[in-house]
Amino acid sequence: MPDFDLAIRGGTLVTAADTVRADLGIRDGRIAAIAERIADATRTIDASGLLVLPGGIDSHVHIAQESGPGIVMADDFASATRAAAAGGNTCVMPFALQPRGSSLRAATQAYRALAEGQCHIDVAIHLIVSDPTPAVLGQELPALIAEGYTSFKVFMTYDDLVLNDRQLLDVFDLARGAGARVMVHAEGYDTIRYMAEKLERAGETRPYGHALSRPQLVEREAAHRAISHAELVDLPIVIVHVSGEQAMEQIAWARSRGLKIHAETCPQYLTLTAEDLKGRGADDPMAGAKYVCSPPPRDTASQEAIWRGIQNGVFELVSSDHCPFRYDDARGKLNPRGQQSFRYVPNGLPGIETRLPILFSEGVSAGRISLNRFVELTATNHAKLYGLYPRKGSIGIGFDADLTLWDPNRRETIRQDNLHHGSDYTPWEGFSVTGWPVTTIARGTVVAEDGRVIGDLGHGQVLDRTIDPALRPTG
Repeated sequence: MPDFDLAIRGGTLVTAADTVRADLGIRDGRIAAIAERIADATRTIDASGLLVLPGGIDSHVHIAQESGPGIVMADDFASATRAAAAGGNTCVMPFALQPRGSSLRAATQAYRALAEGQCHIDVAIHLIVSDPTPAVLGQELPALIAEGYTSFKVFMTYDDLVLNDRQLLDVFDLARGAGARVMVHAEGYDTIRYMAEKLERAGETRPYGHALSRPQLVEREAAHRAISHAELVDLPIVIVHVSGEQAMEQIAWARSRGLKIHAETCPQYLTLTAEDLKGRGADDPMAGAKYVCSPPPRDTASQEAIWRGIQNGVFELVSSDHCPFRYDDARGKLNPRGQQSFRYVPNGLPGIETRLPILFSEGVSAGRISLNRFVELTATNHAKLYGLYPRKGSIGIGFDADLTLWDPNRRETIRQDNLHHGSDYTPWEGFSVTGWPVTTIARGTVVAEDGRVIGDLGHGQVLDRTIDPALRPTG
């Protein structure tokens, strides 16, 4: 019998810390050997000239999520994990959303049932807490955290999701006691409502009004408020999808005071601007709806600021915030209410398949970041922050054999026709990249190769996680 199920030979292994030429031996879905040469395997993949990276972990994606009356998200678990695998990812982390007035446990069980048996790659589920009732805080949420749902997200905006300051403090306090990781969508609800109503009264209803209604100060104020609540409770938090310098400054200020504030950004804030919400010169007055997301993209100065934050360590995570809707669909971006006002255009962009190529091209290929930093931002830090490490997020003995073989010199142009998501467009249509994932291996099984998804539906598992002891209170 061969020693290994799979050998990957001749590649350059890259982790957050090291870059070495070595072979990998894989047995029973895990990395069993790292050596100068591994020959005795049932199957061998020649990785000569390729980088061997930990599979991407996208810790902020929205899949098959309730999105409001008459609105349908474009991806279910099958299509989203298919697209993720094609884009070099081996694990994604979507959200079980608690509809206001409903049981968090019931919502979580129903959401997990949608995922079971329907994934090409592994999935770990966050929660969204929209209604922190005494029953949720006293029973449901602590029990779910103990069962392996060790992270949850809270919102400071959106009519059906926003928590007030007292509710935020209550859920922060619970998280501290239970050892859970909290993600915060930081935008000020009342300020956005004020701006949106003022713009509508002035006749500004086109998609570009979305960007005007959410200036940077809306994000800055909410980030500062979230940080203040976290400081009061003594809780580390993750501020997600940071879009510009003003919120970054709040995070840097908090860290200078010794607070544990983590930060995430996304490719849209590195490559798109608010001008895209005008429709890029298209005759269609609604074309800008394709770029509506929250927070909105800013300007080129903000892009440069985000890159500085990636380079100097303000950001630990680059996620996609994949939130896909179809454009040419009355249940998506072109729903009747959305055509009446930007306020009703579903917020979100498809990006689960393009996150890694865009960041590699604009970061590594452009000389802005190192290969090791790329791995850290796209895999290792996600695993460490959200309870998947040391099973996932790096290349080492005993880790899951979650790997992406990467051609650093391959040039591609992103086209909707070549993508695998459920949306009918990509915001990056025609965007050229250098560096491309050519093979994705999930727990030792090749699931995508040269743009084709070949892994079986159901190969992906729904993972439970353990509480990080570092998050438990010490006093």
